[in-house]
Amino acid sequence: MSRMMLRQMKKNQRGTIVAVKQGGELGRRIRDMGLVPGTEITIRGRAPLYDPVALRVMGSVLTLRNNEADFIEVEVQPET
Repeated sequence: MSRMMLRQMKKNQRGTIVAVKQGGELGRRIRDMGLVPGTEITIRGRAPLYDPVALRVMGSVLTLRNNEADFIEVEVQPET
């Protein structure tokens, strides 16, 4: 499996969060949304200008701006 930042993932790609590489208020906000290491995510889509990105997390859909997604490292599952 390969690792990349969430921003680099493509539509319908799945992965598991490995790390949130941001502290402070933004890091806390990301973690409060349930985006913590070990959480599985699936990219659902992107806005026309590629910002924000929509992802499925624990049965819900969240949107993140690219500048927030840049701090989330994901281990991507191989495509089947």
